[in-house]
Amino acid sequence: MPPQLETARLLLRPAELSDAEQTQILFPQWEIVRLLANHVPWPYPPDGALTFYRDIALPAMERGEEWHWTLRLKSAPARMIGLISLMRTPEHNRGFWLGTPWHGQGLMTEACDAVTDYWFDVLHEPLLRTPKAAANLASRRISEKQGMRLVSTCEGEYVSGRLPGEVWEITAEEWKARRAT
Repeated sequence: MPPQLETARLLLRPAELSDAEQTQILFPQWEIVRLLANHVPWPYPPDGALTFYRDIALPAMERGEEWHWTLRLKSAPARMIGLISLMRTPEHNRGFWLGTPWHGQGLMTEACDAVTDYWFDVLHEPLLRTPKAAANLASRRISEKQGMRLVSTCEGEYVSGRLPGEVWEITAEEWKARRAT
């Protein structure tokens, strides 16, 4: 299991089956899911979060293929506000979502910085790739802030339908050089 990570304002706690209850309440909102890949079922089923943790996330964590952390404010650690994940798949290494009350506060940028450090410094991966819907401007801003570059465009299947997509990437060397300044 991955370790707990911290940022200035957040605790990133390794996902557990018990997180399904809070996820089921917070996650299934159109504003959160509409630009996610269409493997997210919609409408979101009543057992969607339980199924995700039990059948997908936790087994992948046990196999050492994926790392999932719940996001929690240090000021309210019992309350989950989102999720961030790393995956060892060729074209998709990081994904995340954040509850709408916490949008626009820079919290996901903090979480992305922490897990990107983990990806390169602990897992020693050479490259981080993040696909996204081109319309996901908030996710694009995070990639830009992290020094990632747009490497390809494509069409993708998202919860809201077929949309233009983008793939962003950064190498370990580029990331480490940015963090050193």
